Amino acid sequence: MRSFGGGGGGFGLPSLETLSAKLAVALVGISALYIATEHGQGTLLVLHPADVLGRFYLWQLVTYAFVTPDVLGILFGALIIWSIGGFLESTWGGRRLLMASVGITTLAGLLTCLLALVTPLAGEYAGGRIFTTVLWVAYGLVIGRGQTNFWGIPLSGNVFAAIGAAFTVLQLLRAPWQYFAPDILSLLLVFAYVRGGSPRRLWLHLQHWRLQRQLRDRSKHLRVVERDRKDRDQFLN
Repeated sequence: MRSFGGGGGGFGLPSLETLSAKLAVALVGISALYIATEHGQGTLLVLHPADVLGRFYLWQLVTYAFVTPDVLGILFGALIIWSIGGFLESTWGGRRLLMASVGITTLAGLLTCLLALVTPLAGEYAGGRIFTTVLWVAYGLVIGRGQTNFWGIPLSGNVFAAIGAAFTVLQLLRAPWQYFAPDILSLLLVFAYVRGGSPRRLWLHLQHWRLQRQLRDRSKHLRVVERDRKDRDQFLN
């Protein structure tokens, strides 16, 4: 049984030398820098679709993932990244953890900027919440039907993932979806990634489809030789 938030048999906290620990430290450091300079240069750390598209502030696609604008969110976010991220790192390895966390959050930000070309969106986005939600949902989906522990309550990994997704859905009750566009996109991306939508797996599916198509095309030129024909000798050569 794996656990989160207390309870028996948890997966424990990873070493400070791990990638997950470094990501947690990055969240704390960049968020603290944003809070300290919120009314000045700190605005350059969050995602502004207009700035990314118009001024090419491309670094915002990455830095916004490490910005949480409140102290409580920083503490819980760092804990989630360190603990859940540590489990995923031990399961997947550091490279895939980076793709599933920073990669998905960055891609969700990029898609949000492209979406801003066709519909009005919010002026800015802080993505620390998105980053931690992606890890939360990924952790639950990896466990799947297996059992985990949420604050002493035993539940399946799929339910755990649903709880993480519910945090985003509930936000839609207090504000239009445009304010949570990258949140929604990130949920779709992490589900596709964990359930088999990684670039490597998609490439393998494409190769398989192409091979099957080639075999079908070649089979159209083949004819079955009837066994009762008398002039079988002409087919010997």
